[in-house]
Amino acid sequence: MDLSLSMKPALALVFGISLLSLGVAFWLIQWVMARDTGTPEMRKISDAIKSGAEAFLRRQNRTIAMLACLLAAVIFVLYGFVRSHQQYDAASPMTLALVTTLSFLIGAACSMVAGYIGMWVSIRSNIRTASSARTSLNDALRIALRGGAVSGIFVVSMSLLGVGGIFATLKLMGYAYQKIPYLIVGYGFGASFVALFAQLGGGIYTKAADVGADLVGKVEAGIPEDDPRNPAVIADLVGDNVGDCAGRGADLFESTAAENIGAMILGVALAPYFGWRGVLFPLVARALGIVASIVGVLVVRTKEDADPMQALNRGYYVTSLLAAIGFAGAAYWLLSSDLAPNAWKYYTLCGIIGIATSQAFVYITQYYTEYKYRPVQEIAKASETGPATNIISGVAVGFESTAVPVLVISAAILASYKLGILAIGSEGGLFGTAVATMGMLSTAAYILAMDTFGPITDNAGGIVEMSRQPEEIRKKTDRLDAVGNTTKALTKGYAIGSAALAAFLLFSAYLDEVYNYAGRHIGVDLAKPEVFIGAMLGAMLVFLFSSLAIRAVGKAAYAVINEVRRQFREKPGIMDGSEQPDYGQCVDIVTLGALKAMVAPGLLAVAGPIMVGLAFRVFITPANPTIAAESVAGLLMIGTVAGILMALFLNNSGGAWDNAKKFIETGAHGGKRSDPHKAAVVGDTVGDPFKDTAGPSLHVLIKLLATITLVLAPLFL
Repeated sequence: MDLSLSMKPALALVFGISLLSLGVAFWLIQWVMARDTGTPEMRKISDAIKSGAEAFLRRQNRTIAMLACLLAAVIFVLYGFVRSHQQYDAASPMTLALVTTLSFLIGAACSMVAGYIGMWVSIRSNIRTASSARTSLNDALRIALRGGAVSGIFVVSMSLLGVGGIFATLKLMGYAYQKIPYLIVGYGFGASFVALFAQLGGGIYTKAADVGADLVGKVEAGIPEDDPRNPAVIADLVGDNVGDCAGRGADLFESTAAENIGAMILGVALAPYFGWRGVLFPLVARALGIVASIVGVLVVRTKEDADPMQALNRGYYVTSLLAAIGFAGAAYWLLSSDLAPNAWKYYTLCGIIGIATSQAFVYITQYYTEYKYRPVQEIAKASETGPATNIISGVAVGFESTAVPVLVISAAILASYKLGILAIGSEGGLFGTAVATMGMLSTAAYILAMDTFGPITDNAGGIVEMSRQPEEIRKKTDRLDAVGNTTKALTKGYAIGSAALAAFLLFSAYLDEVYNYAGRHIGVDLAKPEVFIGAMLGAMLVFLFSSLAIRAVGKAAYAVINEVRRQFREKPGIMDGSEQPDYGQCVDIVTLGALKAMVAPGLLAVAGPIMVGLAFRVFITPANPTIAAESVAGLLMIGTVAGILMALFLNNSGGAWDNAKKFIETGAHGGKRSDPHKAAVVGDTVGDPFKDTAGPSLHVLIKLLATITLVLAPLFL
């Protein structure tokens, strides 16, 4: 049978669902845009948010595009002229250089488009959510979720279409399906590169504005959150979109792209059992997961007196159930053969383990960051004795919160690995962990919809507050905003859990790729000094990167704080409403500060593994020809472990500090404007760059390290 003909049904399903999903995303855009846009006062505030967010993203994307083009040129030169041809190469040096460079640029471009589309819709959904809250909580909930779903569906569909499209193109050009995954690793690297800078730039922006607005507005001036008298309030509302929408969209885009490619590389090793079907299974499973997410989004609705979080949870359960069914169908179709007739059953269980792991991470994050549970209440109680004890308690909670997630990740990796071995023998273990990762990411479109729901409802509350709508309207948006804070925290937990599983998958893919190029298996032997040093450098990279990201927020926030103080000092009429604050000045300060500060940590993350791999080539000997690749493997493995733990600590401690403040604002421990509340605001300010800048950026760093090493593995040999 002609191989390309036999692939046609699977590729047709992948492309059909991708295009259909993009059609659904555009239909959701039309549905959201048809809603009412409220009063002129509401539109004025929404327009200010919109112009600030679009201006920042345009400038950020120009900066990222310039850096991406420079890196693409470096990749082309390294592949085409520096590296010598080897017998295991998938193509000639020039072809390898061209395909890798083009796939890198396509991945980078798709990631930027996906992030921009998500933010474009979110900054137009906020005003419509605010307007609908005047009449119906259910309508406001559906607008916010469907606006967020545009981002989720668009991101995952674009990722799938990109990987599938490049695969089909290279197949039509005559390349063997076993070689193609090694040729398209550049796509995942391009997506990771953009995601890192998008998450860094957006995270620095949102937290610099938030810290400046909170410290001067709440603590010094004693005015409420989102008060129109605060000159930094528009910058704060803009930040929600560029950080949580565009940044997280690019993050999950590169998660799905890198996971697809890594799983395809591992699928090549199973060719004796499944042929091309093991390579295309990740794409088919991802396509069916998008369908599950679309159904989950469309079934969400709530009653006016019900808890909106329950409605979102129902949608998530529907998505998870349908994703599990889709997994079983895809595995039955593509992962069974005469040599392994029952393999599909075991791999279906691996997918279900991944889905269950994502549910577990949601609950764990909920426990450590919601104020109905012990950890956050403990921090709120500690606030009674001042900021120092608040911070001590929050740090302790952050460290504690790493334990259970690591146990869950460990159990998921081990169980899926053993099931893979039961499926087809020792060769199937790593593919079992890949399938578990696919399972965890099968609900990515719905998770991202819930994540983008957060900034949409946050902006809606700000629009209602700043346009001085009646108190009962603000109560409705507050209910949605509280749910949005929860969903943002949950999706951070989901993102780090999926990053951990994907990192193990990509680490395994790196070892497989080295074997493909060098013809020999490598491991991570820490008894070798070169490998031990590489491992230490990997851990150091995580700490130094986190330091640069947090310091960047501090520097930008310093400028915002001084600007807000200046305006309050020079325009005393701001407080009684006789003078207007200059919102634009704060927006400009944060924009310039974020774009300038994102470059150093981003370049550190990209250059670190490249420098180690190239520098350690001097230790290559005929007896030890893979020592540089082994040193990079040490950097990748220990950097991944340190990054996972650091990200868990930063995300959960920051989320706990935030909700401890919110718990006190409900009236506990003296309520608003009490001394415990002021202490909690300080703790929240410390946690802001933890949970919204350094923590989420580490999710991307973990996968970026893996995709860099995948792309440049041939250069380390």
